[in-house]
Amino acid sequence: MVKFKGRNDKAYEMVKADIEELVENSEVVKAARDPGNNMTKQDRKCIQDLRVTDPCHDKERIEKTKGGLLEDSYRWILQNPDFQRWRDDDQSRLLWIKGDPGKGKTMLLCGIINELNKPMTKTGQLSFFFCQATDSRINSATAVLRGLLYLLINQQPSFVPHLRKKYDHAGKALFEDANAWVALSKIFTNILQDSNLNTTYLIIDALDECVLDLPKLLDFVVQQCSLSPCVKWVVSSRNWPSIEEQLVKAGQGVRLSLELNAESVSTAVGVFIQQKVLQLSQDKNYDDETKGAVLDHLYSNANDTFLWVALVCQNLKEMSRLNVVTKLKSFPPGLNSLYERMMQHINDSDDAELCKRVLATITVAYRPITLEELSSLVGELDGKDLGLLQEIVSRCGSLLTIRDGTIYFVHQSAKDFLQKEAFNTVFPSGSEEAHYAVFLRSLLSMSKMLQRDMYRLGRLGYPIEEVYQLKPDPLAPLRYSCTYWIDHLCDWSSSTSAYDKDVLQDGGLVDSFLRKKYLYWLEALSLNRNMSEGVLAIGKLNTLAQKSTDGPGLTNLLEDARRFIMAHKSAIENSPLQAYASALLFSPTRSLIRGLFKKEEMGSVTIKPGMQENWSACLSTLEGHSDFISSVAFSHDSTRLASGSGDHTVKIWDVSSGKCLSTLEGRSSHITSVAFSHDSTRLASGSRDDTVKIWDVSSGKCLSTLEGHSSFIFSVAFSHDSTRLASGSYDDTVKIWDVSSGKCLSTLEGHSSFISSVAFSHDSTRLASGSYDGTVKIWDVSSGKCLSTLEGYSNSISSVAFSHDSTRLASGSYDDTVKIWDVSSGKCLSTLKGHSSHITSVAFSHDSTRLANSISSVAFSHDSTRLASGSGDGTVKIWDVSSGKCLSTLKGHSNPISSVAFSHDSTRLASGSYDRTVKIWDVSSGKCLSTLKGHSNSISSVAFSHDSTRLASGSYDRISNQGLSLSLDNMWITYNSENLLWLPSEYRPSRATVSKKTIGIGTGGGRVWICEIQ
Repeated sequence: MVKFKGRNDKAYEMVKADIEELVENSEVVKAARDPGNNMTKQDRKCIQDLRVTDPCHDKERIEKTKGGLLEDSYRWILQNPDFQRWRDDDQSRLLWIKGDPGKGKTMLLCGIINELNKPMTKTGQLSFFFCQATDSRINSATAVLRGLLYLLINQQPSFVPHLRKKYDHAGKALFEDANAWVALSKIFTNILQDSNLNTTYLIIDALDECVLDLPKLLDFVVQQCSLSPCVKWVVSSRNWPSIEEQLVKAGQGVRLSLELNAESVSTAVGVFIQQKVLQLSQDKNYDDETKGAVLDHLYSNANDTFLWVALVCQNLKEMSRLNVVTKLKSFPPGLNSLYERMMQHINDSDDAELCKRVLATITVAYRPITLEELSSLVGELDGKDLGLLQEIVSRCGSLLTIRDGTIYFVHQSAKDFLQKEAFNTVFPSGSEEAHYAVFLRSLLSMSKMLQRDMYRLGRLGYPIEEVYQLKPDPLAPLRYSCTYWIDHLCDWSSSTSAYDKDVLQDGGLVDSFLRKKYLYWLEALSLNRNMSEGVLAIGKLNTLAQKSTDGPGLTNLLEDARRFIMAHKSAIENSPLQAYASALLFSPTRSLIRGLFKKEEMGSVTIKPGMQENWSACLSTLEGHSDFISSVAFSHDSTRLASGSGDHTVKIWDVSSGKCLSTLEGRSSHITSVAFSHDSTRLASGSRDDTVKIWDVSSGKCLSTLEGHSSFIFSVAFSHDSTRLASGSYDDTVKIWDVSSGKCLSTLEGHSSFISSVAFSHDSTRLASGSYDGTVKIWDVSSGKCLSTLEGYSNSISSVAFSHDSTRLASGSYDDTVKIWDVSSGKCLSTLKGHSSHITSVAFSHDSTRLANSISSVAFSHDSTRLASGSGDGTVKIWDVSSGKCLSTLKGHSNPISSVAFSHDSTRLASGSYDRTVKIWDVSSGKCLSTLKGHSNSISSVAFSHDSTRLASGSYDRISNQGLSLSLDNMWITYNSENLLWLPSEYRPSRATVSKKTIGIGTGGGRVWICEIQ
């Protein structure tokens, strides 16, 4: 049962029943309720996120679009020797059905699916996928795997754990980020090699319509044919040599050419003609003469092409029976000739210009659009009812078809025809002008219809996962526009005439839209689940404006809009109405967007002290790791950022959008160091599992695992020519590796303690290593010989770096100094003092310092004779203030200490810990008197009452259940247990206190601020 919160309006009551019925009848829920299916809620969520389309629904749509599937039109293949060989021979695992456009490949595969699905013939599992080039959701290799997996797992839920292993770590991004193909192909391979897998049939239609990564998909199919003996594949495509070149590698694969089976295909087309003419005769009441004439014309001109027959019959259906015989000759043989006849018919009609605008819009669209979206993209159709819209589409010469309210090309060949042979007719001013028209109509429609809280959610913290589409849906006409308006603007702007129009100028169309509707657009992006696309789109628009705008107004506004969406992406993405709450409240007071939309700000909340005036240097906060960050590194082309974490993963982020592009997994312990190669194509990561891994940055594939160290890795670094990799380890050695082969070229020994840092000189001839033995060594990379040992520190080395001319070396130490050395002579040129704590990092070009303090809390006894200190090592020490002597060390907590406090009579000491307990100690003896349990999260603070009889403890669990409070994860300020205000990471509390409608928060970064609810 779906739970609804915070909705009291009539719209909610009206849609509740429809939503519940939809969810109750969904395939995932039905599968979950199957008695043999033990899927959990998390399993079902995983499958829902996997789903990009339901191939069963696609099959049904295709069959209906083509007029239904006739058994007699495909049964010939069941007797075909090639098909029987594939079906019966265990060594024949791939059947490739190839043929020219319109030969019935798709319907043939639909028939094969039906036959394999019949109870009397079904001996295993069946999964299938229909590619469609005109739909960006189902025209990629990744989409194919998602569709196949979706059907397979719904049939056999025991495969879900294969998916969950990675999904639990990455969430929905597993299926959508730049690494989705790599992750999904591994998951799919594991499933196909699962011992529980029975005979399985995998069918992919229209390989030629797989626009993105087709070579990867073909390679995958070929590889699986040799690896998975119980899996049989059927694929179809046009007669493309590039596809044939790869599929022939399948060895025992069977090729079935429709052109070489012309007699069987001709017979099938004949059956199809008889059925279509019989239906026409019944619908149009043909006499025998008319029926015979139609049959003769179709038999004579079909050329064994199902699509041609279907299109002619569709046109005849719209024609008066009095004109049929005389008009038959106007339907020439061949698809292109028929398409030309359709275009001529459009040109001769009264609605010629409107039809051509519709065709141009559908052709340049990045995905199939709905009738409602069409009404907002073509000016003449604005406000027209669905019936009229359907009529207009039907006048487009049978080139288009409508299924479930969405407009499709009747066949890919129809779109090909419009983009080539009919280009000048459909795009008289070029395709750029068609893009401009879509952009302009999108902007006008959004300006007219976007408003605050379009779904009437009411609650500012309403979570996106609980949002369902309304009926009617106010966003339905705008979904396409909200996502793609900037893409169409960019495609138009590539023409030289782009800047002649008042679009990208101060006060122009874009400027006006952003000033009036920007926050409403962000809310719509969240409701559409397209926030990441919005971040990238604003980046594109910002770049475009910088090239074309004369005045500073629009460029300044766009820069502010870019900072706004990057800073608040997470808040708005998770709760659409936070665009008007957290996003505005936590933006700088001089933010242009905040100033423009100040009237939209949640008026009942104020923050003291006031927010900062200008945007901070922080562009975005990247969240997603589940544990501490140990190392970060930029790629040398500055487009990517890598982060290594204690959660055993490395994430690669897009610097422009802040989007996580890939999550690199495979470690058994936390990551210690990451480094990009200087050509930005490779990433190295060191770990406490004693290995180094080298990854391909684009695909996320692990290229090699370097083994040989006997303890964990502290530091990794590429040479500047990207051919060598150095790794420093806790085993006191440095190893130099060949990046291409993964071979260890040399092991450098000589340090007496573990290696903390390694760095190559910029000419790649020298390597420096810093060690906890307090020395730096410089090595010859080619020979592995130690050239010099640099000494003089009183503590361990933390970091080393070469100058860009390779003549100087800097080294930082835990003795709080930096030394600069002459590389050739090994002479110390200077010692830099002044730091009050140890040096953690040095660099000539930039400083990336970190500071950790192991003492978490200190407190004086009330008689001022004792001092207590709590530490990150989980212990408390009691010190004599006069002598500085440690009187006792209190042990017992299993996690770091967060707070300590003496009783007012100085006889007791309380300690709070991240282990969720409070301990009370006897100060004199150091004995633990009691352990207080009950908090559900870490302890933040402890305090004794003045009479020493009571102890209060504060925790990171909820401050209170009613009134003003904090969520358990400290990400939200709540009111009466409902999310109210999303907190950016830098404003999240390390300490907090509440008084009625005021909450005071102290952050780990030293900021203290107060939130008041009026």
